[in-house]
Amino acid sequence: MPVYGYCRVSTAEQANGGLSLDTQRQQITGYAMMKGWSVQDFFIESGVSGSVPLAERVAGRGLLERLQPGDVVITAKLDRAFRSAADALGTLEQLKADKIALHMIDLGGDVTGNGISKLVFTILSAVAENERDRIRERVRDVKRHRASQRLFNGGKRPFGFVVEGEGRDRRLVPNHNEQAALARGRALKSQGASFRAIAQLWVTEYGLSALDAKSVKRIIERVDEPT
Repeated sequence: MPVYGYCRVSTAEQANGGLSLDTQRQQITGYAMMKGWSVQDFFIESGVSGSVPLAERVAGRGLLERLQPGDVVITAKLDRAFRSAADALGTLEQLKADKIALHMIDLGGDVTGNGISKLVFTILSAVAENERDRIRERVRDVKRHRASQRLFNGGKRPFGFVVEGEGRDRRLVPNHNEQAALARGRALKSQGASFRAIAQLWVTEYGLSALDAKSVKRIIERVDEPT
């Protein structure tokens, strides 16, 4: 009876010892030994978000393609394999139909073998998905707050601003030349000027780098508060 282990960490979690790949491997190996099994192979997902469906991950897809009736899959925690309730329940039903056992250590063992385990699995899958959505909301809220304080959230510098400072204290400071060009461009656009004409004016009168009409349109139509 082939037994396989599945481990995953996302990029942000790799520094967290409680979720590390080594910790998960040790937990899975220990669980298998208590059952009198030996893990034939581990499928390791490093730096992959749990929001990606299992079948769309490289190691996850490889695991599912390897499995045969009678095989056993062990994972340390529910959220190592799934964060989406739909993905979790769909995969569970397919594994059951293929006569493959799925053991989750944090849920007490086999979640394909009895109704109680499936009920717990269903509830916790929904909870995991909800927590992922809450994390996303918190991240968005933090970024909005930082933007309102003119703190730089990373990425490409927004037109009309320069970045000053270091680390998390980097701030967006208005670039007076670009702000003037932006105000002039918006005024001209309201008078019917084309984005191409505005792009040329920015080069000739403000000494800015050449931009295509699509980029100028995006800049002019952007809300004033940088994000």
